[in-house]
Amino acid sequence: MKDFWFELKHREKETGARYGILHTPHGDVETPMFMPVGTQATVKGIWPEMLHQMKSQVVLANTYHLWLRPGDDVVKMAGGLHQFMNYHGPLLTDSGGFQVFSLGKMRKIEEEGVYFRSYIDGSKLFLSPEKSIEIQENLGADIIMSFDECAPYPCSYDYMKRSVERTLRWAKRGQDAHRKENQALFGIVQGGEYADLRKLSATALSDMDFPGYSIGGTSVGEPKDVMYQMIDDSVKWLPDHKPRYLMGVGNPIDLIEGAIRGIDMFDCVLPTRVARHGALMTHQGRLNINNEKYKYDFTPIDEKCSCYACKNYTKAYIRHLHKEDEIFGKSLMSIHNVQFLLDLSKEIRDAVKEDRLLEFKKKFLDEYGHNVYERAF
Repeated sequence: MKDFWFELKHREKETGARYGILHTPHGDVETPMFMPVGTQATVKGIWPEMLHQMKSQVVLANTYHLWLRPGDDVVKMAGGLHQFMNYHGPLLTDSGGFQVFSLGKMRKIEEEGVYFRSYIDGSKLFLSPEKSIEIQENLGADIIMSFDECAPYPCSYDYMKRSVERTLRWAKRGQDAHRKENQALFGIVQGGEYADLRKLSATALSDMDFPGYSIGGTSVGEPKDVMYQMIDDSVKWLPDHKPRYLMGVGNPIDLIEGAIRGIDMFDCVLPTRVARHGALMTHQGRLNINNEKYKYDFTPIDEKCSCYACKNYTKAYIRHLHKEDEIFGKSLMSIHNVQFLLDLSKEIRDAVKEDRLLEFKKKFLDEYGHNVYERAF
């Protein structure tokens, strides 16, 4: 694709972590990067102009939810997602697969696709590789995803093997259905915790020559060491000159560990989801704004942060807003958490360029706390 390519600029000497430039139709972005998630064509609590001020790069939107409401036809008629949500930087849409497969007993998987019922009104719906591509082409994001099955963890070897083989067939069907030349379609590596299935998936997708590759099936309940092994077992079989995207991962330490393993792109709803419950990411670790001690604390959330919330408001005020369930409080905390991960990504990039990523990891853990490995944020 002439409008989309990955430029590998530097490889970190000790770890092999990568610094690169991802060229897209809506601008160039630096990697490794964190991508805020705008499920319903909006990052909850953060308006598009603020995302630009925060130096956000790629923003995600959700195919499944936008298909159901307002409908991909509405978004297409509006001129595509960029016009519809007034965000003119690069956009990415997922395939809808994760949301469908998370429905559990409410869906039925067949070779042709997945049958399920709408969570809105219970109506019968069908999503196939071809339909997912059609919806994503209507939405018009710069980067789109193959339709895959995100199998549960744990999962038997036999089931996972059948799932991987079906997902590969679906990837080929989606690739054949894809027509829009200004969109980059990524393949998605699956295989669970089984190294040989990760190899099977990654090598087959590499042979299909997608412009980029996602690593799926992680952060679905497995321990940290298992997740990191899944990444290792996938990355080693992917082409060096294509971007690598670790899906659904946003815990701060996971961005660092992922970058060490050669990941270029991350996304997760974590920063805005936990913010709405009063959990904040700081350079000293997790902060719970509900704590009584912040009632009289007139300092910023994080003295090292220069986000809009930290520059203008205090813990005491934000705690008051949160206790009163004020929307502005949720917005301020969401801005802070997303900014924290955007800034962390920049710090990772700088460390990669200067060949000091392991040193950066040690410093981060000394300040943030080593227990970040033991618990989810």
